[in-house]
Amino acid sequence: MAKAAAPATLRLLTGRSPGRDSGGRKVASGPSFRRVPPTAPEWLSEEAAAEWARVMPELSRLDLVKESDRAALAAYCEAWATFVEATRTVQREGLTIEARQGTLAHPAVAIARNAGREMRSWAAHFGLTPSTEQALARGGGDDGDEENPFAGSG
Repeated sequence: MAKAAAPATLRLLTGRSPGRDSGGRKVASGPSFRRVPPTAPEWLSEEAAAEWARVMPELSRLDLVKESDRAALAAYCEAWATFVEATRTVQREGLTIEARQGTLAHPAVAIARNAGREMRSWAAHFGLTPSTEQALARGGGDDGDEENPFAGSG
């Protein structure tokens, strides 16, 4: 699976110096969208709405979301809700079921696995994965060029 390109804001937050990414390359800022946080769709499930409320303050604070990100963020939140529901079903009913063919994996196991993959994919778009969090922590406020023997004069 191909890795999605990180938004310019994330690349700049993890960069070596202003306007440069972690490799020292200039980062094009891209189009200057208005960074107005989207409102949660009314139709989100209860669990998805709770996830929206949990992640939106940080995404907004970092200026990583805009109104047109609403659909992608809703998809992330609903994938989370599906993952939670399937995981709870497995916890309640077990990993396997008895069928005419014998013992089979519970269908909720595959649902949780698929929802988890989808959730991680969407999460990466918003910098919500642990590896992105670590990259942001390392990159915050560090211009790094003084210690970089490979940094050139532009």
